[in-house]
Amino acid sequence: MAIKSKNDGIVRLMRETKGRKGKGVTLISGVPMDNEGLKKLTKSLKQKCGSGGSLKNGIIEIQGDHRDVLEKELGRLGYKVKRSGG
Repeated sequence: MAIKSKNDGIVRLMRETKGRKGKGVTLISGVPMDNEGLKKLTKSLKQKCGSGGSLKNGIIEIQGDHRDVLEKELGRLGYKVKRSGG
């Protein structure tokens, strides 16, 4: 994965297309939760964006570029959100 999970309390949003045949995904890392909590969060964020996604190695992947929606939603949930990458 391109993102290393840092334990500094900041949730990072990043858009990635590399290795995905040009299709973009939004990656979310640094969420301080256990695996079960991450699964529930992934499900709710996918529903909020109306798209598919998955949880891999503690990093949430949401299909498409939904950084604006995800930034607002994660901020509403009380996380400090920072965009990283391009």
